[in-house]
Amino acid sequence: MFIIAMLSLVFATTPVSQGAAQGKTRIQVPPLQAPAPTPAPGNLVAVISTSMGDITVELFNDKAPVSVQNFLQYVTEGFYAGTIFHRVKPGFVIQGGGYTPEMAERGTRPPILNEATNGLKNTRGTLSMARTRALRSATSQFFINVVNNSAFDHSGYAPEDFGYAVFGRVLSGMEVVDKIATTPTGSKDGHEDVPVTPVVIKRVTVK
Repeated sequence: MFIIAMLSLVFATTPVSQGAAQGKTRIQVPPLQAPAPTPAPGNLVAVISTSMGDITVELFNDKAPVSVQNFLQYVTEGFYAGTIFHRVKPGFVIQGGGYTPEMAERGTRPPILNEATNGLKNTRGTLSMARTRALRSATSQFFINVVNNSAFDHSGYAPEDFGYAVFGRVLSGMEVVDKIATTPTGSKDGHEDVPVTPVVIKRVTVK
């Protein structure tokens, strides 16, 4: 079983002076709206369609090319369709991309290079490659950070410090991620934190 170790927006109101004749009435300007995040040039956008809604993500081909190309190959093969988010922990992560609703693990290609040294942090809304304790063991499974998980960041070259490779971020659908994260869970076939009602990945498409 794959395991993983343990934006704020500033809204400003601007006072507007109406002059002495109006007693310098202060009018509250509506809060500024944060611009929608946009992908960097050259980075692809994918939509993870789940049974609880869609999650649109930017894939950091500029920072994690090996992880992104690996993910895209699984997408092209239709590998993710019918898999589930099999590990769900509120205030932590949602992890999927390897098991069917019956908890049957799908066969994968060989493991890939661990790109945790790319300087990207496991902040809320980022996608990272899941792996075993072996540093280069990531295959198809990924997780989305529900909170900032700094313990997953690269901090050294010892096995416990190497970290987990970030390869994307959520552009829209974080409310879906949060909804998945709070779905009731239990134990199933030796696995913990499995949603009682399967959260199925219907398909992953690239825009």
